[in-house]
Amino acid sequence: MHRSRSFRRAQRVTSSGRKVIHYRRAKPAMPHCAICSAELNGISMNGGRSRRTNSRVFGGVLCAKCTAEVIKLGSRVEQGEMKLNDVGIKRRAYVLQLLAH
Repeated sequence: MHRSRSFRRAQRVTSSGRKVIHYRRAKPAMPHCAICSAELNGISMNGGRSRRTNSRVFGGVLCAKCTAEVIKLGSRVEQGEMKLNDVGIKRRAYVLQLLAH
């Protein structure tokens, strides 16, 4: 059971001087933006997976600032004001996703 990495290991020294390993179940981390690594707002860690995401474009993946930036860049690429190669490497994949829809 404890071979799985879903358990955190903590080495402790008992009062008798013996080293033991305590196992604790790892808590799920708050989701972060894929571009800027900011914590995502409006996402509850209670409930199932469907309750944890926003129902908008890139909801649960990008923060609001990065989503707005990707939408702006996508429209500029679509209208021909920019080339896809001018978009930063982190945002390029999301701009491509946006253009595909």
